Amino acid sequence: MSGAGAVANVVGGLLALGLLVYLFVALIRPEKF
Repeated sequence: MSGAGAVANVVGGLLALGLLVYLFVALIRPEKF
């Protein structure tokens, strides 16, 4: 179960990081959205 938990943590972390980057870019360059 620890392996699946690690994979879930990595996937969740990547999703959160991607969302933060997306929001940051949307704040800096709103004309693209």
